Amino acid sequence: MNYSDYQLINNYLKGDEESLEILIQRYLKPIYSFVYRYIGNAHETEDITQEVFVRMWRNLRKFDQQKSFKTWIFAIAKNASLDFLKKKKAIPFSRFENEQGKNMLTETLADSSPLPDELFEQVSFGEMLNAAIRQLALKYRIVLFLRYNDDFTFREIAEILGESIDTIKTRHRRGIAILRKLL
Repeated sequence: MNYSDYQLINNYLKGDEESLEILIQRYLKPIYSFVYRYIGNAHETEDITQEVFVRMWRNLRKFDQQKSFKTWIFAIAKNASLDFLKKKKAIPFSRFENEQGKNMLTETLADSSPLPDELFEQVSFGEMLNAAIRQLALKYRIVLFLRYNDDFTFREIAEILGESIDTIKTRHRRGIAILRKLL
């Protein structure tokens, strides 16, 4: 039987552990994909996804059932991803300098990116699109991902990201415009 999120939540709160498992299974892949778009590392994404479901479980009793569960759990995923990114420390470029002040990293890096005509021959349009999407700023990439991968409405995206609906629509338009230029 295909229960709604609200039915599963209520069943779990009444003691049915299997309802929580079904709820987690329902959202595991979408949440993992969403977090991966923020983080870009599979191992760290797994840890953060687990953290999302722990936070969901801890706060399920406080969840306002007048609101969308899907929006709520994606907001938790966004916050967990941002928390991780804030804690992640960048390595200063100066750490790669030797005693003479030469940066060994920049001297050994070569531009290995293929030329435009090579790119066109080597990759399919889907791969080109994914590469272009990865070049977008995170704020545009997340809006486009939620809109076209998870079929969220602009209003739901605004709730998840804690932004106004006008801001989300603007980011959507700008993201599409940038993608057009990149392609």
